[in-house]
Amino acid sequence: MALSLFGNAGQGSAVRESGFAAHQAGVDRLLASYRAIPDDANVRLAKKTSNLFRARAANPAPGLDVSGLTKVITVDPVAKTADVAGMTTYEELVAATLPYNLAPLVVPQLKTITLGGAVTGLGIESTSFRNGLPHESVLEMDVLTGSGEIITTAPNGPEADLFRGFPNSYGTLGYTVRLKIALESVQPYVALRHVRFHDLRALESTLAEIVAEGSYDGEHVDYLDGVVFTADESYLTLGRQTDEPGPVSDYTGMDVFYRSIQHDSTTPKRDRLTIHDYLWRWDTDWFWCSRAFGTQNPKIRRFWPKRYRRSSFYWKLIALDHKYNIANRLEARKGNPPQERVVQDIEVPVERTADFVEWFLREIPIEPIWLCPLRLRDTGGPETSGRTWPLYPLEPKRTYVNVGFWSAVPTTSGQQEGAANRAIERTVTDFDGHKSLYSDSYYEQSEFAALYGGNTYTELKKRYDPDQRLLDLYSKAVQRK
Repeated sequence: MALSLFGNAGQGSAVRESGFAAHQAGVDRLLASYRAIPDDANVRLAKKTSNLFRARAANPAPGLDVSGLTKVITVDPVAKTADVAGMTTYEELVAATLPYNLAPLVVPQLKTITLGGAVTGLGIESTSFRNGLPHESVLEMDVLTGSGEIITTAPNGPEADLFRGFPNSYGTLGYTVRLKIALESVQPYVALRHVRFHDLRALESTLAEIVAEGSYDGEHVDYLDGVVFTADESYLTLGRQTDEPGPVSDYTGMDVFYRSIQHDSTTPKRDRLTIHDYLWRWDTDWFWCSRAFGTQNPKIRRFWPKRYRRSSFYWKLIALDHKYNIANRLEARKGNPPQERVVQDIEVPVERTADFVEWFLREIPIEPIWLCPLRLRDTGGPETSGRTWPLYPLEPKRTYVNVGFWSAVPTTSGQQEGAANRAIERTVTDFDGHKSLYSDSYYEQSEFAALYGGNTYTELKKRYDPDQRLLDLYSKAVQRK
């Protein structure tokens, strides 16, 4: 039996009891902090950091104390499950599971994303074409609802409606206190193939075939995502788990991962990473967004400490920019107009991928963009077959492609606020797609309700937050404060 920070197998029972005891102490502090919030104040997390790009409403009331809910409680390597406190980061979760050669079914790209955040706010990664979204690997969860009650909810049972309605609720129905999730076995290395395309239609059809077959050119595919640089330069990166020893690349130093993808050959470019480095390949440079800080300039990178080459540090720089409006001030000094932030992830059906990307490259001056296919998870059993998630209603047995783009574009005098984001929202809807809600949104309330739960959300809100202690989803995701 592998060792981990939780000790060896002989210590398993004692470690499990200790983990749950510590967790219960954290729950007690959480409940005490809830009771301390005035009845007329909105309940919120006392959390200084966030992976949201939209502004959070100011709230002078004290927040929920989640300081005791940041750890992995226990890992069961036999059952391949983990019990995890809601505010635990994926960095901590992966560190606890990899010593057992296990990993979460979906590991979002950035280390500081929390498990609870990925479930209530959605998450995605290169296993999503076969494992769906993070909330689909949840077996059971404890939720602190707006009414101050901790409810244990699972796919079946009297509160199954909360289980199904929780994904994409963004803390407006409650906050996860504990989650029990399924894990999967992983090998120590990932062998990569970067396949180049000169035509987006060819990329689209190849991507759909890989999702359907689980292989490409006779070789199994465990991980699948892509990058579009231009209309005639795009790539799919195919990953295969392996235990074969051999040299591996390191993209935490001078080399930048996304630049390693590019090549001119018709033959796929091959590479290898440890499973740890593969899972965090995007975090070192926040995909490609670290270039905005000069981090990819070799003259700067050489002296930029490694400990600051990570998404959590870039978030601090972004927070400073938001506070002091640094970017727009610099643009003004150059005689340029203010910038509109365009930081979004959207999903469109796979057959509309090329249509959307072509429109985007034509209308929105941002590159590169990220592609990640997904299908709702279906194990073939009754627990997943046909399951839907009403607040983010993807169709079962249908392939979608997430398109991620994260930058800013110049504003034009006289245009409506958020002109580029509004155009993206209209186009996504026209293409039968969906947009994540972690960033700026501009929907009218009736359209928003039709897209994100409608009456189902209203009924859940009445049942689990009857006194409106939590903001509602539209207020949180769209309305300006």
